[in-house]
Amino acid sequence: MNKFSSIYISSFLILISIFSFFNIIYSNYFGIFFNIENYIYTLFISIIIGGGLLFFNRKKTTKITIYEKIFTVLIGYFLFPLIISLPYYFSIQNISLLNSYFEAISGFTSTGFTIFDNIKQLDESLILWRSTSQWIGGIYFLFSILLLIDIFDKNLKQSFTEYLSFNYNEIFKQSFKIIIIYCFLTLLIFILFKIINLRTFDAFNLSLSIISSGGFLPVNSIDYLFVSDLSKIILSFTMILSFFSLFLTYNLIFFNKKKLNFLSEDFNLLIYFLILISFSFVFLNSSNSFPTILVAISSSISNIGVSFSNTPNNLIFIFFIMVIIGGSFFSTSSGIRVIKILSLIKFSLNNLLSHTKPYQIYSNKVTLINENTDKSDINKYFFSIVIFIISLTTLTLLLTLSDIQFENSFKLSILTIMNTVNSTMFQLSNFDFNSLSFLTKIYLIIFMIIGRVELLTILILFKKFLFKN
Repeated sequence: MNKFSSIYISSFLILISIFSFFNIIYSNYFGIFFNIENYIYTLFISIIIGGGLLFFNRKKTTKITIYEKIFTVLIGYFLFPLIISLPYYFSIQNISLLNSYFEAISGFTSTGFTIFDNIKQLDESLILWRSTSQWIGGIYFLFSILLLIDIFDKNLKQSFTEYLSFNYNEIFKQSFKIIIIYCFLTLLIFILFKIINLRTFDAFNLSLSIISSGGFLPVNSIDYLFVSDLSKIILSFTMILSFFSLFLTYNLIFFNKKKLNFLSEDFNLLIYFLILISFSFVFLNSSNSFPTILVAISSSISNIGVSFSNTPNNLIFIFFIMVIIGGSFFSTSSGIRVIKILSLIKFSLNNLLSHTKPYQIYSNKVTLINENTDKSDINKYFFSIVIFIISLTTLTLLLTLSDIQFENSFKLSILTIMNTVNSTMFQLSNFDFNSLSFLTKIYLIIFMIIGRVELLTILILFKKFLFKN
């Protein structure tokens, strides 16, 4: 393993150990003594593995290839949930290692599938650990995008830096920004929840989950936490924070007119969001349940997936479309991404028009973006959608062969690949993950990771191993 990869993996192992220490303090303070030793195990294992990687890998740092970067990211998605699963495995009676790992993967990928029927049966330290796993997974996802920046288009790179490629100093600079903004937004969400008088424990857990676009809740249903219309509107706003680019906050604070294109994707997202809100308010507000619908829309576009029990069932198709589209490139939400869809539509229309008026020059600029989208970037966007369709078809087939009804298999496949929780608005809230077979859980684990890793990276790996020339 490259020294840079060792440092990268070790940094997150240290982060896991820090949160393990916090859970030890929390358990000791509130007298939950029977779980303390489990977090002590997690603390020491993460420190030993992280320290071992740094100690036994003293090779001089060499330039790391894109393939090594992808493997580094994938190693993290398999290794960290294994360590995170330890408190589940040792704290809960009659829970298998696979179920513990499934819960940990679901948390770390910010998906939110759970094997537990009643969250209230878990002690508070485990509920906090579930939310913690999502927070760590969210920041790992952002760091992974930064590590894999070379596979993205030039417009995305220019949102973070004036350089065409990142050196180690630039990666450190952007990483520091991510940590500061991520923590700041988490604190902001917590404060907003406290303003509406949420219990401190619930507000803290929800802030950890929502900023990471996660679906784990500290309660069985959010209906009991957010009753008033004002509280639902505030909940919607907090979920929107994970829909826009993480750097939006930074770019607004340090605004520079010369770098207005840094905000271009977020401007497009804002227009997209306002269109959805306007359409919903005019056509879907017949029962005066707009705050409930607003929560469902915000939850769908940010790939969180939580909803109220009275969310209209006739809008399920719209919610799924919004889940598939997703949010910004550099946000914790998943999805194909709005900018990809807009670029492909623009490119397709230009190609059609070029046949009717071949002598006219057509621009591939998307609204509010000052530069043309390169043909190579269009190809990347196209292949990402192709990979999504292949992944969706494959997982649907595997789940159907596992004796899951086809409709549920198809819906569950979309939510798995888009890392979105199975809530009431998708009519899958009562789906029982605990009773799934061994292989079915393995399928879901693999595709939760595939969904969290940028789909284009899968194509790059295929290219390396299948098309070596």
